[in-house]
Amino acid sequence: MSKRIEFQIDPQSYRHWKVSYDGPVARLTMDVDEDGGLFDGYQLKMNSYDLGVDIELADIVQRMRFEHPEVKVVVMQSGKDRIFCAGANIRMLGGAAHSHKVNFCKFTNETRNTFEAAEADSGQKYIAAVKGSCAGGGYELALACNHIMLTDDSSSSVSLPEAPLLAVLPGTGGLTRVTDKRKVRRDLADVFCSTEEGVRGKRAKDWGLVDEVFPNSKFDDAVEERAQAFAASSAKADVAKGITLGPLDRTFHDDGSVSYSLVEVEADRAGRKVTITLKGPEEAAPADMDAFAAQGDQAYLLRLARELDDAILHLRLNEPELGLMVFKTQGDPEAFLAHETVVTGAPEHWLANEVTQYWKRVLKRVDVTSRSMVCLVEHGSCFAGVLAELLWAADRSYMMEDEFEGDNRPMATVTLSDANFGPLVMGNGLTRLQTRFLGNADALVRAEESKGEPLEAEDADELGLVTMILDDIDWEDEIRIFMEERASFSPDAMTGMEANLRFAGPETMETRIFGRLTAWQNWIFIRPNAVGPEGALQRYGTGQRGEYNMERV
Repeated sequence: MSKRIEFQIDPQSYRHWKVSYDGPVARLTMDVDEDGGLFDGYQLKMNSYDLGVDIELADIVQRMRFEHPEVKVVVMQSGKDRIFCAGANIRMLGGAAHSHKVNFCKFTNETRNTFEAAEADSGQKYIAAVKGSCAGGGYELALACNHIMLTDDSSSSVSLPEAPLLAVLPGTGGLTRVTDKRKVRRDLADVFCSTEEGVRGKRAKDWGLVDEVFPNSKFDDAVEERAQAFAASSAKADVAKGITLGPLDRTFHDDGSVSYSLVEVEADRAGRKVTITLKGPEEAAPADMDAFAAQGDQAYLLRLARELDDAILHLRLNEPELGLMVFKTQGDPEAFLAHETVVTGAPEHWLANEVTQYWKRVLKRVDVTSRSMVCLVEHGSCFAGVLAELLWAADRSYMMEDEFEGDNRPMATVTLSDANFGPLVMGNGLTRLQTRFLGNADALVRAEESKGEPLEAEDADELGLVTMILDDIDWEDEIRIFMEERASFSPDAMTGMEANLRFAGPETMETRIFGRLTAWQNWIFIRPNAVGPEGALQRYGTGQRGEYNMERV
């Protein structure tokens, strides 16, 4: 799987999903093209999916927010007879590199979390209308919806058969959503997850695996009635028109670097690191959200978020050996905050809300990216407001102190804003500053009291906003030593250490999904019982069950 994986997609090129819009109700139909796999060597039979199918879904969910804000209810259904979705394609999983499998699971987690949160964040409620077999990742698609409706017939069931069939786990949150979201009793969940054929009809409803069950003859009418009722009762304000998300302006270079209009990705393959520089705005901030909306997808804050999001995904899947991400910014922090204030100052505007929620999702994607991350607060930087969040998403941050010889850029500062104290929560339900100062309420209060003040190195250090401040004498050597050290450590040890340190505080369904399940799946996906020559993934479909080493470890 060496070709570059592309996360930008034109809706006209969708091969696996169809979308129709009827006022406040949208219908999202999964109709996977068997021959449309992202790579050679497998067919996407029975509405099974690979990363390419999920990239399309992620694009649809994103466009639903920005291009179709009139939508209040989304009905997710199948375009195939007697099958809702068979889950992740087994042949793809059996042949994929380990790194691809793990990043595939992570991306599907993020996509499901996005439409699962659409009701709370954007007033768009998802209904899963399940006809036919709904297995594994297919049921996980349904679980991420707000409401599940199941037809009651001989072929329709829900199941999570990964453990008995494949010797792996429901890796996109299935186990966690069954217990934490649907509140299925633990012993019943044990029976359910050990049963290949799944659960049907009334029992599925009684166990809490679905919300409603209808006979085939009444199912379509019941789904339509429920969608219209949910739309009528929605508190989402009516929005006449959205904005179009056009293609990004970017250029890929042979050395692995990527140039966007506002983001520069500089790859150093020999040093196993990548530097991501985010540029501040050059144009004046729009006067208000109406002027912002008139700029469409070219509005600075939205364009910057889209480009950073694409860069992170590109690096995850296409440059797996660039183990250190170095974040820099360059620009005028006051100009950046002027753009940000237009958005944060109008939370009632639908587009302001969507831009804020999108930044929340992008920063969450940074949080769970399995790379060492460092921020360099250099002179001329604009780590302010939303961009300052990168300081606390990263594992460390270094800041220039006092003047540097020959450097005429403005003095390095960090500036906090309202954005740092509420809307951009992590997966643990806390802001990054709350997580940073866990158990130290006084430090959080002092940080909030400094809002709006450009903090130079000594003040930022005093408030605990950066890891270390360095003067002209020490900067170059200290940064070089840190980067060489980080690149020399075991990437497995670094990934494990960083993932444990990044999520302090309360555990939520989201942290369980990313912290526990992806860690377990990461381990299970390299065990011979699953992926060895006689493992379950390799023998699936041959009529032979996998041969297992029966030691419990």
